[in-house]
Amino acid sequence: MTRRPSLPGASELFRLTTSSAAPDVPPQESTTPRRGTGRQKHSTKITVYVSDEELLALEHARLALRGEHGLAVDRGRVVREAIAIVLDDLEGHGEDSLLVRRLREQ
Repeated sequence: MTRRPSLPGASELFRLTTSSAAPDVPPQESTTPRRGTGRQKHSTKITVYVSDEELLALEHARLALRGEHGLAVDRGRVVREAIAIVLDDLEGHGEDSLLVRRLREQ
C-alpha cells in the first residue's frame, strides 16, 4: 500500500466549469434595489487586494454584524452587499453618487 495521496488528473483540473461565451446581461431597469448574492455557489471569482487596515475593518464589521445584529455572514457576503449598494447609488445618482464623489477626491 502506497502512502502517496490520490491527486486529480489533468482532465479534472482543467475541465470547463462555465460556457466560454460571455452571457448577455440585459441592463437592469428595475426600480427594486440591487442585492448582493447570498450564500450560494458563485461562478465567477475576482481577486481584490486590500490593506491590513481595510481587512481589519472588514473583519470588525463582520463581527459587529454577528455580535450586535445577530447576522452570521462571511466577508464575501459583506463585500457583495457593499458592491450592490454602491452600484445602486451610482445608477440612481450618477454624478452625485458617493462613489463618483469619493473617487474624484483622490
